[in-house]
Amino acid sequence: MTYGLLGEKLSHSYSPRIHSMLGNYTYELFAVPKEELDAFLTGGDFLGLNVTIPYKKAVIPYLADMSPAARKLGSVNTILRREDGSLWGDNTDYGGFRYLLRGKEALVRGKKALVLGSGGASVTVVQVLRDMGAGEVIVISRSGENNYDNLDRHADAQLIVNTTPVGMYPEVGISPVDLRQFPRLGCVVDIIYNPAKTAFMLQAEAMGIPAVGGLAMLVAQAKYAADLFTGKKQKDAVIEKIRQKINGEMKNIVLIGMPGCGKSIIGKRLAALLGREWIDIDEEIVKAAGKTIPEIFSEDGEDAFRRLETKCVAAAGAKSGCVISTGGGVVTRAENKDLLRQNGTVVYIRREMSKTYKSQLSSGQSNVQQSRPLLAKHTPEELARQRMPMYLAWSDIKILNIGINETAWQLISFLHLSPAKKKKRK
Repeated sequence: MTYGLLGEKLSHSYSPRIHSMLGNYTYELFAVPKEELDAFLTGGDFLGLNVTIPYKKAVIPYLADMSPAARKLGSVNTILRREDGSLWGDNTDYGGFRYLLRGKEALVRGKKALVLGSGGASVTVVQVLRDMGAGEVIVISRSGENNYDNLDRHADAQLIVNTTPVGMYPEVGISPVDLRQFPRLGCVVDIIYNPAKTAFMLQAEAMGIPAVGGLAMLVAQAKYAADLFTGKKQKDAVIEKIRQKINGEMKNIVLIGMPGCGKSIIGKRLAALLGREWIDIDEEIVKAAGKTIPEIFSEDGEDAFRRLETKCVAAAGAKSGCVISTGGGVVTRAENKDLLRQNGTVVYIRREMSKTYKSQLSSGQSNVQQSRPLLAKHTPEELARQRMPMYLAWSDIKILNIGINETAWQLISFLHLSPAKKKKRK
């Protein structure tokens, strides 16, 4: 018998990794279709469960008893099998969401709050906001009195919390609302944790509004569930320690910069050191088009190339824990910015111009111009002037290429990551 996470679609879950750091027990994912929920709960071989979308209310009829908190909320996210085989339910989401808002009491107290969604998580969020002294708390649902068609009546909202799965991996890039409708907005919270920054959060950031993602809540509720699973209470300090580690492991490392700055070769080395998947956007474009980049430019034009580049960026940016090397012109399309930043730390690789492809051209290597079609129309200096402001604006980290291995190790240090363990030879 084991522990695990019960839900309908769980390919995005970080829970097994988190629970591996919280206790010495087996933790699995139980992706159960709605029509099989009854059989699973009545005959499943488990000691305890965490419960996620869409079953936080659906599991209640199967419980012999619940904690006072779960009974009050009418929502369960943690189940324990008791010695007599019966099931007992609790709600650790309450503590998890309360932990997420720690230090942000001023953004809640007295403020008008909108809670998007009416599921099990919504009930918990509403209760936490009320307990923290929020002013008016309004639930927005698809068919209720307050819905997405009459949001104009709540244009004075000061806090919005998204409890819906809109924007969650793999359906990224979608926001449940347009934040421009709320001129008094002071903070947004999204309990989604994958991607790290949803479209909802990215729009808030672009508007200068503080945005909070759901990873800390996920780790906190898992910690409180682990306390129940093991019967041993750990200190809350472990929550932030695990959050930082998970964040580092799951976020992509995205390399941007001028052609010839070393993005591909450094990216490949960095991925090898970290034991991560390496994605080269130019290589993905060639695979998708079935022809070389110069052929795409000459036969289809630059616009066609950029559209295909964005498609490949979208696919790569939605992943987790990868190293992504981009093309030099990826910054020329604004939509690529959020696609890369939603789940990634963006690193601008700088290199002295004399050491980039300009030096190759001056050495008589005309094939460089053929392999880099834009050089037929622009000098390296012109491209640098056009792109430099965007490299600077898009990047979280700026680093000088001081050598392939040296730069890769420097990035590992900056990001507080640990290299992959080498396999022992037999």
